[in-house]
Amino acid sequence: MERDVRLLPKAHLHLHFTGSMRPTTLLELADKYGVRLPEALTGGEPPQLRATDERGWFRFQRLYDIARSCLRSPEDIQRLVRETAMEDVADGSGWLEIQVDPTSYAPLLGGLIPAIEIILDAVDSASRETGLGIRVVIAANRMKHPLDARTLARLAVRYADSGVVGFGLSNDERRGLARDFDRAFAIAREGGLFAAPHGGELAGPSSVRDCLDDLGAGRIGHGVRAAEDPRLLRKLAERGVTCEVCPASNVALGVYEKPGDVPLRTLFDAGVPMALGADDPLLFGSRLAAQYDLVRRHHAFTDEELAELARQSVRGSVAPVDVRERLLGGIDAWLAD
Repeated sequence: MERDVRLLPKAHLHLHFTGSMRPTTLLELADKYGVRLPEALTGGEPPQLRATDERGWFRFQRLYDIARSCLRSPEDIQRLVRETAMEDVADGSGWLEIQVDPTSYAPLLGGLIPAIEIILDAVDSASRETGLGIRVVIAANRMKHPLDARTLARLAVRYADSGVVGFGLSNDERRGLARDFDRAFAIAREGGLFAAPHGGELAGPSSVRDCLDDLGAGRIGHGVRAAEDPRLLRKLAERGVTCEVCPASNVALGVYEKPGDVPLRTLFDAGVPMALGADDPLLFGSRLAAQYDLVRRHHAFTDEELAELARQSVRGSVAPVDVRERLLGGIDAWLAD
């Protein structure tokens, strides 16, 4: 009999802030603030998305921005993080690194620094309440000026002792050059943060290579398109760079036609560490455990291989030694059952 993937201990390393919201919470907040939601966000089913062209990506971003506009108070932020933590715990997550661009929330929360502090306070409260270890990856937006990213990197470093552990780069990777953000990432790395830019999803293997060479990436957000370049796969495997792979969102955004097309087996067999992630459950309709179930159903991963994926997620995290040991022990126990 198959073991329950929700009981498999794991780390969650690729989850966006607003995108982690429960659909029911979005409906309640929209009602509270009188925000008219498009039908795509109220239908009870994930919206039909396809971001492989610019128009499709714009539509995805528009839906995300509308959802984010419903987060207007510290109480809303507290609720979002608490509910996200509860969902993660139910899916077997013992460690979460959640990604956020605080500049997007600053106008409604009193400015950039108040926004960061409200988010970190919510993370601390949710962690204590649920027992889930949570840390924050602050992400710059590659559609904005690189100087904005430098400002954000300096702020991220300032809060390195308060829950910020990494620095990312999100939004459409087909726009702008990774090297334009090299100084921001140097500031973050020099300040003790790990680098986890998005790459190799909407753009091909060169996008992953740029993240490695220009931004000093220790992890790659997505990275699946590296499967198209055997030399790049070897490089990722040799360096032990974890790819935060989000199979359901890859299909939802049209990067691959169907779940079986996502090159998970190619990366796994090449020895590239992977951490399965849910990306934006609000828009893609599935949370963390569902990613493991997808890998089992569509790629015939055995329970031993699923356990190894869970181990890779833990090893790719910045969880403290005691948390890692507890999670790794739990993975062994899951297999032994």
